[in-house]
Amino acid sequence: SEARKMTTVPLLVTAEWLANNLDNPDIRIIDASFHLPTAGRDVRAEFVEAHIPGAVLFDIEAIKDTSSDLPHMMPDPAEFARMVGELGISNDHHVIAYDTVGILSAPRAWWMFRAMGHDKVSVLDGGLLAWVRGDHPTEAGTATPPPDYFEANLQTDMIVDMGAVEAAIGKTQIADARAAARFTGQAAEPRPGLRSGHIPGSRNLPSSTLIDPETGQFKDTATMRAAFEQAGLDIDQPMITSCGSGVTAAILSFALALMGKTDTRLYDGSWSEWGMEGGPAIETGPAS
Repeated sequence: SEARKMTTVPLLVTAEWLANNLDNPDIRIIDASFHLPTAGRDVRAEFVEAHIPGAVLFDIEAIKDTSSDLPHMMPDPAEFARMVGELGISNDHHVIAYDTVGILSAPRAWWMFRAMGHDKVSVLDGGLLAWVRGDHPTEAGTATPPPDYFEANLQTDMIVDMGAVEAAIGKTQIADARAAARFTGQAAEPRPGLRSGHIPGSRNLPSSTLIDPETGQFKDTATMRAAFEQAGLDIDQPMITSCGSGVTAAILSFALALMGKTDTRLYDGSWSEWGMEGGPAIETGPAS
C-alpha cells in the first residue's frame, strides 16, 4: 500500500472553530452518536430533534457489517463507500465527527474513516454539549444531502482480528477501554450471553478516565499520558486497543493519536467476540 499521506487537518477541533468554518463547502459534519443498548436512547429521534446545522447522521448501528452477528464489525469497503457517498461525503471533504454526549462514539467514526483510507477527519471536542454551551444554533429535521462519490481503501494494518490478538498475548500491549468492573469481571456485560473478565495480559484504561466529566472534552495530553502510564501501558510501544464492541476502544486510539502515536491497531470484535461462551481463555480480577 502507498505510504499514508500526512494528515493536514487537526485531530480535534473546538466548537468555536467549527462555528467559524460552518459555511466552508469543504466541510461535512456527521453526528456519529451511539448509546449502549442499556441507555434507552434513540439516536435517530435525537438527531431529528436537534443537530449541528448541515450535519448528517452517521449511524454506527447501520454503517457496519450487517452480515456479522457481532455488534460493530467494519463493513466491506465498497459498502462503506456507498453508505458514506449517500451521506454526501467525498474523499475531498474534511469530515467533522461529533456525538451528543461529549466524547463517546465520534472517535469510532474517526477511526472508521481513517481505516478506510480517509485521513481528512476530525473530532469535535465536547461534541454537541460544547456546541450548545457556546451558544451556537442547532437545527431540527432529517438531512437529505445530495449524494457524492467516495472511494474506500481499507488499511488492514489498523485492524486486528481474534487470531491476531491471540498471537499478540504476551508480546504486544493490549489496552481495554471498558469500565473497571467489567474488566475485572465483577460487573455483568451489557450484552447478554457474554462471559465476564478480560483478555489475558491486557491492561485496563477505562475510556471515561480520558474525558473531563464536566465538559465532555478530552483531558490535556499530559494528563492522558499519565493515565496510560498508570494503567501500565507504554505509549512508545506497539498497542492494540479493545473494549466491548469496538466503539470506546477508538477513544484510546484517538487519545494516543493526540500524543503522536498513530501505529495502534483496534480489535474490532472486542469483548463481544472474545467473551462469547466457548471463546478463548479469559482472566478475571485486576490486571496482573
